[in-house]
Formats: sequence, structure tokens, C-alpha cells
Amino acid sequence: MNLRDRTYDELEINLTPLIDVVFLLLIFFMVSTTFVHESEITLNLPEASRNALQEKPQSLSISIDSKGRYYLNGVALVNTQLETLKKAMSASAVGLDDPQIIITADGETSHQNVVNVMDAARQLGFLKITFTTRIRDEGE
Repeated sequence: MNLRDRTYDELEINLTPLIDVVFLLLIFFMVSTTFVHESEITLNLPEASRNALQEKPQSLSISIDSKGRYYLNGVALVNTQLETLKKAMSASAVGLDDPQIIITADGETSHQNVVNVMDAARQLGFLKITFTTRIRDEGE
């Protein structure tokens, strides 16, 4: 019969690997976070309502179809180049004091086409940009 006292080793948890993993996670999240980018374009976003405007402000209406063609006040532009768009917008804005740019884009058009119109407006100094919307019927 063995009557010796048993000696128990103290359990020891090594925290070094845990600290390393937590440190690596901290570095990963610090590197992968996105930072706020300020936009250079000031937008006046529209609110959809059933009430019509009482007075019509001085504006330039730019439409973009599904193929990316631009129409300024209902007239098709020669091409889709940014310079052509800027020249047409500046020619149409003669005599207008700080015109509002109304963008009507087809749902199938590229997002880049809408950004091109906003960029052209910003480069020409037009600060009032709005988008047309349509009210969704309850059956849709």
C-alpha cells in the first residue's frame, strides 16, 4: 500500500498566446476600418410627395436613358463625353442665377453616368442638385 502524500502540481495557464491573438485582432480591426470620406459635391436630396411645386425654380433638367445617353432640357447631346456635357450645361445656364440641376436617370443606367452629371455640375459651380423620383404604387 502506498501511503505517501501525493503532490499536486499547480495548474498554470499561459496567457502569452492569448495576449498575442488579442493584439493581432486589434491590429487587424485598426487596419481594416474605413474612414469617413467627405464628398466634394453638395447634394440637395428630394423628398417624394404628392404635392406639386407652387413655383417653378430656374433649373436645368438632365435626363439619362438606359444606354447612358444624356438629354439636356429634352434635347439629346451629341455624345456622352464629360466636356460635351459641361459645354451644354454652361450654354443652357446663361442668364440663370444659380440654376438647380434636376437629374432624371433611368433605373437601368450606369451609376457612373449619374456621377458624371454631378461632377460636371460641381466643376461648373452649380451647387443645387436634385433627383426626380416617382411614387411607388401600392400594387408594385
